Amino acid sequence: MKTSRGLTPEERDFFSKVTQIVLSNNFSDKRHDLENSLLPGLGSDRQRWSVRFQALLGEWVSRLTARGLHRIQDFSGDDREIMEYGFLMDVYLSFVPQLDAIIEAQLQHDAPVEVPFAKEMLSRLTQYGFTMKTSLRYLALFHQLRRAFYFIKHSLVGDSASMKQLRHELWSNVFTRDARIYDRHLLNRLEDFSTLLLGETGTGKGSAAAAIGRSGYIPFDRKSGCFKDSFTTTFIAANLSQFPESLIESELFGHRKGAFTGAIDNHKGLFGRSSVHGALFLDEIGDISIPVQLNLLQVLQERTFTPVGSHDIQRFSGRLIAATNRPLHELRQQGSIRDDFFYRLCSDVITIPTLRQRIEESPSELELLVDLLVTRLTGDTYSELTDMVMEALKRDLPVGYPWPGNVRELEQAVRRVLLTGMYTGESVTTKRGDDVCERIGLGTITAKELLVHYCSLLYDRFGTYEEVARRTGLDRRTAKKHVLDQ
Repeated sequence: MKTSRGLTPEERDFFSKVTQIVLSNNFSDKRHDLENSLLPGLGSDRQRWSVRFQALLGEWVSRLTARGLHRIQDFSGDDREIMEYGFLMDVYLSFVPQLDAIIEAQLQHDAPVEVPFAKEMLSRLTQYGFTMKTSLRYLALFHQLRRAFYFIKHSLVGDSASMKQLRHELWSNVFTRDARIYDRHLLNRLEDFSTLLLGETGTGKGSAAAAIGRSGYIPFDRKSGCFKDSFTTTFIAANLSQFPESLIESELFGHRKGAFTGAIDNHKGLFGRSSVHGALFLDEIGDISIPVQLNLLQVLQERTFTPVGSHDIQRFSGRLIAATNRPLHELRQQGSIRDDFFYRLCSDVITIPTLRQRIEESPSELELLVDLLVTRLTGDTYSELTDMVMEALKRDLPVGYPWPGNVRELEQAVRRVLLTGMYTGESVTTKRGDDVCERIGLGTITAKELLVHYCSLLYDRFGTYEEVARRTGLDRRTAKKHVLDQ
């Protein structure tokens, strides 16, 4: 009897859905619906779904093997592409625990750790008909997929609609909207795609940047048995507002010994230390001067830079992620950020939601975050401490408290409750003026306190440090310092 070659209609339907799952955004509703269509009733329990689906996929692959169809070369046309993704998914799911273990192990070391399952995974892939070169690529891609899932899921928790959307956007930022396009054309070319993160202070822009920066594609070195780089070192972050204007170019691009007074040694800047497998995160990008923007623009256009005091042209490797807590339209209208510089930064623009927005969308978000913070501080998962903190916040804070410091403020609120048993929040802005007037009348306010209060009132009213500086006659950095001292 002649063995049937190719997929049956039922097999084609099943493996077509598998292919759609492989290529879809890991945090999308589409993927969730596809998963439920194959294994209904498991809800959002991804770990349980993964175990059950691995068994189900193994059953379908075994059916094909029984008919002598066990390599991608046994299929043609659309069936071959479908089965490539089917076989890849089968191997990937088989090694999820090992991939997670490697991530946990690598978090403890800066040097790349050995990958003990690499030979077995490569053997499985070549048995399915993939070449060794292709198998090595997929080993690295599997590692990247699992890292991205790990950092996006665990660094940016929350069930609100805005947080679900944020995780969706971050996944697309790493793998694009179509994983097929990423795999075939952009695997090693995303360095030309910059990202701009927007959001208030304390919303978690640094966590979002780290999730992107630690999820880059890192090739596997077959000779050493390790990945060529460690994701613990491929992400570099810096807050530009911490650097004096006179030294910011040296911090960014480095300098040569003797380039200026105080340059007693060669210094490698942030761009020089960047990895081709990672990203450089520049926070407070809206605070840098126009001349520095022009230098950064050249780096983004040419991918090259020159250290201060040197003529040596060096190449910038890796992606650039920038962030600002200032309204983007104001920055551009005021000329604080050049349009050509903005357009080089905005391959993707992602807005990080405020804590008040997240709580409005999902009131349970606050308790979820409190429990996470308590667990980080104490190591106890949902202990009575979570209940204690929640009771204190409900007792001490007004209904609808806006959390002006966002998640960063919440972190400190949890610490304060654990230490003192209470947290009364930030003083209400509308009372600030009355308090200042009262203290002036009593003669109990210092000149510095008065200036801090005045700068803060101006910032609350006009919303920009430039306007505060113009109305007070101070330079912008001094005005900003007084506002932040409030």
